[in-house]
Formats: sequence, C-alpha cells, structure tokens
Amino acid sequence: MTEEALFAAGCFWGVEAAFRRLPGVVETAVGYAGGTTPDPTYEQVCAGGTGHAETVRVRYDPARTSYADLVREFFRLHDPTQKDRQGPDVGPQYRSALFPLGPEQAATARAVRQAEVDAGHHAAPVATTIENPGPFHPAEDYHQQYLEKRGYR
Repeated sequence: MTEEALFAAGCFWGVEAAFRRLPGVVETAVGYAGGTTPDPTYEQVCAGGTGHAETVRVRYDPARTSYADLVREFFRLHDPTQKDRQGPDVGPQYRSALFPLGPEQAATARAVRQAEVDAGHHAAPVATTIENPGPFHPAEDYHQQYLEKRGYR
C-alpha cells in the first residue's frame, strides 16, 4: 500500500528527478496544485494567473520512508527562503509550498517547517507556505520524467 504527497519547490523537472531517487518512493508525477483554474495547461500556469504551483506528486511506501522524511528532503532540495521563485524561475507558480493531503500530513508539515526555522539552517526567513492543494492536475506527458527523457540522471 502506498501513500501520496504533494510538493512545490520551483520548476518541477529537477524536483521530480530528485524525489524519484529516494528510497521508498515508488512513483512520481509532475503537475499543478493550489490554484483555481480547472484543468490548467502548462502555458496557463506559466503565465501566472491560475494560482497553481508547479508540483510533484510523490507516491511512497510508508514502510520504507515517512512523510516527515520526505518533507525534510523537500527542504534540502531547494531554497525555501525564496518567495515566489527558485533561481531564474520567477512567479507564484514557482513558490515553495507544501500541500498536505489530510490533517495528519498538515500537522507533520507544520512541525517539520517549524523545526527548519528553529534549527536556523537558512540565512533568511523560510518562505515555504502550507496550503490546501485543491485537485492535483497532472502536467502534459512531455513534462513527465522530463530530465530522464533527455538523458540527465
């Protein structure tokens, strides 16, 4: 039996590739969460008006890894101090966000985020939000495992 988690940490290509390598992760998909436009396209999300963030859906085996472990890895995969951007990608579609799927994940997301703040791992305030994901909309097929399809490992 697997569980599911949603993470937004900038451009979804590299984030997906990083999560795919983690022990216990059995499947990933890129898509869009946290917005209001039904069935958004990549072009609509990139334009910034849908409210969605580029998001990675992670299916994992809870006997091999925990949601808390995945959230801790999320904080290591990107710069959680950047608001509405990651590197050269700018806009709310590239925000740092945790999208918990239920109250248990929400409590864990809050606790791990606070532990990051309390530990002082970051030189600036943590900008990661914890949001209601709304429906997850898978991205177009050509975005799935994009870096792997192009030979990056």
